[in-house]
Amino acid sequence: MRTTIIPAQITTVEDRVAGDFSLSQILILMVPVFGSAIIYILFYPSMKMVLYKIGLIIGLIILFGILALRIKGKIVAMWLFDLVRFQLRPKYYVFDKNESFGRQIDLSQIVKSQIAKKTKVKKEREIELKLLEIIRLEEMVASGKVALRYQFNKKAYEK
Repeated sequence: MRTTIIPAQITTVEDRVAGDFSLSQILILMVPVFGSAIIYILFYPSMKMVLYKIGLIIGLIILFGILALRIKGKIVAMWLFDLVRFQLRPKYYVFDKNESFGRQIDLSQIVKSQIAKKTKVKKEREIELKLLEIIRLEEMVASGKVALRYQFNKKAYEK
């Protein structure tokens, strides 16, 4: 099968559907059409044109007309979306590795907590002891005094 690499310039070009309008601009401009139909049908008096309905419809057309404009090649709605996303981003970042490797773990507190949790169930004690062994192994590997090598069984790959 023959494959071809597509240059990035081709994939980032926005398609024009009608004139200078892209698909997203046309969708933004269709919102006031459906919105005005909903206002005309649902608001009191139903199915009659009243002055406040005309005001709401004109307001919708102006608002979404502004959102569909292009500034520096980007739609105003996208600028607004980026601005809101920027304002809602986290203000403080806390670095957390989410791994036990490389952390300073106080083993004395873990041992004290295990001594305090003397349980009668034998399985739970085995799980806690395995945790201690894993922590000690990670500390030995992290210290650099012990070399670690993984060796896989060749039979597992032969099928």
